[in-house]
Amino acid sequence: MEEYKSALSVQEGIEQPVSVNPYFQRKKASRKALSADEYVNGILAHDRVILSQAITLVESTNPDHFDLAQTVIEKCLPHSGNSIRIGITGVPGVGKSTFIESFGQYLTNLGHKVAVLAIDPSSERSKGSILGDKTRMERLSVDPNAFIRPTPSGLTLGGVARKTRETTILCEAAGFDVILIETVGVGQSETIVKSMVDFFLLLMLAGAGDELQGIKRGIMEMADALIINKADGDNLSKATAAKAQYRSALKLFPPNENGWEPRADICSALNNDGIENVWNIICQFKNLTQSNHYFFKQRDEQLIKTFYDWVDFSIKNNFYSNNVIKNKIEELEILVKEKKISPYQAGSQLIEISR
Repeated sequence: MEEYKSALSVQEGIEQPVSVNPYFQRKKASRKALSADEYVNGILAHDRVILSQAITLVESTNPDHFDLAQTVIEKCLPHSGNSIRIGITGVPGVGKSTFIESFGQYLTNLGHKVAVLAIDPSSERSKGSILGDKTRMERLSVDPNAFIRPTPSGLTLGGVARKTRETTILCEAAGFDVILIETVGVGQSETIVKSMVDFFLLLMLAGAGDELQGIKRGIMEMADALIINKADGDNLSKATAAKAQYRSALKLFPPNENGWEPRADICSALNNDGIENVWNIICQFKNLTQSNHYFFKQRDEQLIKTFYDWVDFSIKNNFYSNNVIKNKIEELEILVKEKKISPYQAGSQLIEISR
């Protein structure tokens, strides 16, 4: 009997290319996992590639990376602490990136090694960040004595504080003696950054008007110096007048425990005018606070705060990772939405079962 042949036949298709560039696949496959000692030795040898990989390890949310990251940090800790840590903040449009690039290049020309840790806001919707600081600081990003590392803020500022503190340790161990930490803007992040730096610099604009009134008092009380940026062209006279006003306002604040009187000055980051004065102010602050030992006292207090912050973070993380808690939360959320129980009663029940 002649074999039946269907009129329908499947033709062999064209082989589709892989969706990922094979070069990147080979590169990823060939990357060797580093040990803690290899990370530390690379950092101490000022290897920027390994430093970047170590920071990525610290920032990783993968639980498998945590122990290795902590080992690296602990081994780098004895080699850290030899820098001046400077927090820089200001409202959007004040020229933070331009200032940091101009200031950073001034410092590298003096022979300093500068690390810029820029905190970028994360989207509540997509959870992503632009991380565009290297594109905004084109000249500084190619400076051999500078290192720029943007960090996504994520959804919790506490996470930023922990990661930034740990990144600071790694950068100091890698030989960077000036650490610049740029914040996302004016808000709660300033308080957190203040708790991890030696000197807090507030960039201002002349003639900004009423939009700054709501934040002036709180932020100004934290600032060690107010620098009015964009003091050039037609804006120079306004900036000079604003400097006098801010100097008068600073005198009304109670004296600082460290004996430092906050300064107000002007600069033009675009024209590199006044940048030297800013560094002189920071050096004067460092000399004063080191001579009266407040500099070291503040560092000790920051370490203790880091300790308590980590305890709080760990307790909260372990609490919400517990499967019993997770299941109970789902039940309580339904009851709260149906108004069968108040949010406060639900919270009390949740705490009760965790005991």
